[in-house]
Amino acid sequence: MDRWIEADLPLPRSLLTATATTMLVLCVLLVAAAQPLDAAACNPSALSPCGGARFGGAVKQGCCVQLKKQQPCLCRYVRDPAYSNYVDGPAAQSLTKACGLPRIKR
Repeated sequence: MDRWIEADLPLPRSLLTATATTMLVLCVLLVAAAQPLDAAACNPSALSPCGGARFGGAVKQGCCVQLKKQQPCLCRYVRDPAYSNYVDGPAAQSLTKACGLPRIKR
């Protein structure tokens, strides 16, 4: 193999094609793995029916429906500084309890 480098012999075309194909497949797999599967389902604005309940109002059925749909996303919201104030704290915990959901943990 060192002789190829020293002699500046071209690599076989099939080896170059196989290497390029392998690199392309790896790139596609890495990009696919980096995309969260439920990203399309996570929509913080869908929790707007819960706004009144968060500030002491009654818990509406639409709020519980949206909380249950967004349940896989709630932990992500808690860790996100833009949304943590809305889904963390005593008011948010009582809201999830009223809707029959488990306590949100950081």
